[in-house]
Amino acid sequence: MNDDLPPTLPAHLGWRLLALVYDSLPVIALWFLASVLVLALRGGTPVEPWSLAWFAQCLGLWALTGLYAVESWHRGGQTLGMRPWRLKVLDAAGCTATRARLWQRFFWATLAWLPAGLGFLMSLADGRRRTLHDRLSGTRLLRLPAA
Repeated sequence: MNDDLPPTLPAHLGWRLLALVYDSLPVIALWFLASVLVLALRGGTPVEPWSLAWFAQCLGLWALTGLYAVESWHRGGQTLGMRPWRLKVLDAAGCTATRARLWQRFFWATLAWLPAGLGFLMSLADGRRRTLHDRLSGTRLLRLPAA
């Protein structure tokens, strides 16, 4: 465990969800900018739903969201939405996780939403409040004490 950190607690599901709500704002802004860029590159012609271009755009938006999350977690352990709730992502040893591990976290977190959010809900039954993506990526989300 990193001795430079103050005492922490595993983050409860409620704090995680509040951070996700906050993080939706910068993510929506990024999606808007990326979509404007795609529209400009296509000469003002929108992408046809369910076309190959549409799937490519969806994949690009997912990757952009991952880039936002992974770089935020890697630089300071927090996204913008995690800061007000004092949440921080660390590896199992209590140190900054590698980008590879954080990309794994993002991938598994995406899949954790698919079956009605069950991957997130499992934190309610885990004694250490770990979600599916915490377990599979070897990371954890902690709540820092108030300053």
